[in-house]
Amino acid sequence: MKYDVMPLTRLIEQFARLPGIGRKTAQRLAFYVLNLPHDKAKEFADTILEAHEKIKPCSVCQNLTDREVCQICSDPARDHSMICVVEGPRDVMAIEKTREYQGLYHVLHGLISPMNQKGPDDLTIRQLLARIQQGGVQEVIMATNPTVEGETTAMYIARLLKPLGVKVTRLASGIPMGGNLEYADEVTLFRALEGRQEL
Repeated sequence: MKYDVMPLTRLIEQFARLPGIGRKTAQRLAFYVLNLPHDKAKEFADTILEAHEKIKPCSVCQNLTDREVCQICSDPARDHSMICVVEGPRDVMAIEKTREYQGLYHVLHGLISPMNQKGPDDLTIRQLLARIQQGGVQEVIMATNPTVEGETTAMYIARLLKPLGVKVTRLASGIPMGGNLEYADEVTLFRALEGRQEL
């Protein structure tokens, strides 16, 4: 006889869809949620829905925010002449942990990857170019991951930016090839920012 409780099975399947979560971990998470008091389970579910409904891209940098313009872009103390271009919002969080970078960001929401059917038009490159054309930006730091896709994206954007008269730099050594910014420690990211080079 097959043992199947459909709401539990569906809950396990939902957790298993999360990146890095296998079937056994999904089962553990499902049973953890089932053992929560009703008010805590509702709070958990409401928090997921609230985040999904209220978080959106910043109209300036495309980072995630619950406002029209994120806190970083609206901070007058930040250096508005410098933009650090990253693949995703997690990379912004990783660089912010260093407390060393005081410029602005631009989030691409991906990398150029023909294998994954992702081209330049699927990224926020047009929005970046529009920001540069408004004036005031002196340096763009390409902080994409040091992978084939990251290097391709950085070089593509650098070629678009050169005619606009801005200095285009790349993060220096410190981030290993094939590595991800979100997993790098603060010291490694600080050294990479300090030793960036012009493309």
